Amino acid sequence: MSGPDKSLLRALPKVDRLAQGLPGPAPVAMAAARQVVQETREQILAGTLHTVPDLQAAARRRSEELRAGRLRTVINASGVVVHTNLGRAPWSASAIAAATRVARYCDLEMDLDSGRRGGRLRGLKALVAELCGAEDAIVVNNCAAAVLLGVTALARGRDVLVSRGELVEIGGSFRVPDVIASGGARLQEVGTTNRTRAADFARAIDEHTAAILRVHPSNFRIVGFTEEPDRAELVAVGRAHSVVVLEDLGSGSLDGAMGETAVRTALEAGVDVVFFSGDKLLGGPQAGIVAGRAEVVERLRRHPLYRALRVDKVILAALEATLGDHLAGRVPPVLDMVHASADALQPRAEALAEALRAEGLQPTVCADVGYVGGGALPGQGLPGWAVRLEVSEPDTVARALRLGEPAVVARVVRDGLQLDPRTVADDEVEALVSRVAEVLTTP
Repeated sequence: MSGPDKSLLRALPKVDRLAQGLPGPAPVAMAAARQVVQETREQILAGTLHTVPDLQAAARRRSEELRAGRLRTVINASGVVVHTNLGRAPWSASAIAAATRVARYCDLEMDLDSGRRGGRLRGLKALVAELCGAEDAIVVNNCAAAVLLGVTALARGRDVLVSRGELVEIGGSFRVPDVIASGGARLQEVGTTNRTRAADFARAIDEHTAAILRVHPSNFRIVGFTEEPDRAELVAVGRAHSVVVLEDLGSGSLDGAMGETAVRTALEAGVDVVFFSGDKLLGGPQAGIVAGRAEVVERLRRHPLYRALRVDKVILAALEATLGDHLAGRVPPVLDMVHASADALQPRAEALAEALRAEGLQPTVCADVGYVGGGALPGQGLPGWAVRLEVSEPDTVARALRLGEPAVVARVVRDGLQLDPRTVADDEVEALVSRVAEVLTTP
């Protein structure tokens, strides 16, 4: 096996020379040049690079990232509403305003009336109580963290019962058994993959059992010859044996639309604590909300791990504003997109197509299917309409759209490019049209 091509190493530019051609402060330019040269050197040594690319362009992009940050605004024309790779749910105007408002000093843990220290969750608790019927609530940085905290605080060193059909893996190789093990608890599998009954849980309980955990199937469905225990039956089993019943609801639906369990429904059935996401169907920032019986939630609040997992003032403010929108009857953008009907989307697709025709393009409008995404409602399509562009090398065009300003994420379908208006905000249409026209009409 031959070693790295040393001529490529010799062809690498000097860092200071590469930095001279970059805009911005000298320390930023030097850092960008140094990083790009080092990364290229490592690729050559690993044998994964066989020509030296345009490092000037790469260093310029890195310089911009170092000065302004890597994260960029993206126009999501994919039709996937809760797009995990694009930050999941877009925030409402209320949430954005709230996050901006508290970015300076705020009364996070001060009671302004007395001047003494106050609870940071008093606003959240009141909103969750009203919307979900929970006695108490806390919030951590995501739903996985909420489950981890629950298992650690309630079942460390003891057993957690989970149906075999709910031992799921979601994105990033995140597995329920691993979370339980990380919390210092022992997983006890109950029933079979496709059929589990309440009686199976009752038989599995012994003096080592601390909790029953019901898990949202997240990104898959088992269909056919299946059975799962009724929620009320599980609660009855837990009560009879003094075992807490926990439920990971995943998507955080408040209205129970599209077959998802509403948070209030689970709590009214007697589940002790539920865990759900803030950035899926709730439509807010990334967060994991823990809601339920006061004495059980308090055990989680007192655990040292809670402090390590709790959210900051910006996330808390955005989450409170999102919940406030729900309470006031204001529909967050994510639910507007999910519930948009095909009849409502067709004129939007026609208008987008007409705007593209005005730029000299020849789009067509076709029936299409969008998706909720984010591990919610797997396989359940959202009927709608899309704008299709027949282009040569659609993958190349899609990449050019992603790399431009603003970045646009479209879908490559049957050797063509499709833009789904479901996930495009009204104030993004003009920029979307301009960007698509720029890519497709520039020689």
